[in-house]
Amino acid sequence: MFKHLLVPVDGSELSDRAAQTAISLAATLGARITGFVAEPLPPMPNESSGMAAYTRTADEHRAHARGVLAAFGKMAAEQGVAFHGEYKRTDAIDDAIVEAAKVFEADLVVMVTHGRGAFGEFLYGSQTKAVLAGSKLPLLVLR
Repeated sequence: MFKHLLVPVDGSELSDRAAQTAISLAATLGARITGFVAEPLPPMPNESSGMAAYTRTADEHRAHARGVLAAFGKMAAEQGVAFHGEYKRTDAIDDAIVEAAKVFEADLVVMVTHGRGAFGEFLYGSQTKAVLAGSKLPLLVLR
């Protein structure tokens, strides 16, 4: 059935849950996992809004992604699941996830949703809905 799962993660408690669920599923199916971290590009400083210059460096983003992927890879190894990690900085996280699924030839995307409701989605948007709309692959959504 499914042989390669793409699992976008960000190091949050919710994405850890997605990682654990994906590992259990992969172990059951004999599938492998590609963990994927998509870090947003920094916003442009805007003097009129008083927004300070963004201080997190590319190296800090890389270090964060490596740490998240290393923890995910360790959990997968403990369950005997083949794991590969990838990282990308982007201004369109949903597009990066869809593209990663194509590039790495995944046949299922496993994501977690914040479950903010209609008002929350209006304010913050929904990466999960955007991935669902932009991908032809099955999407397992965890709440």
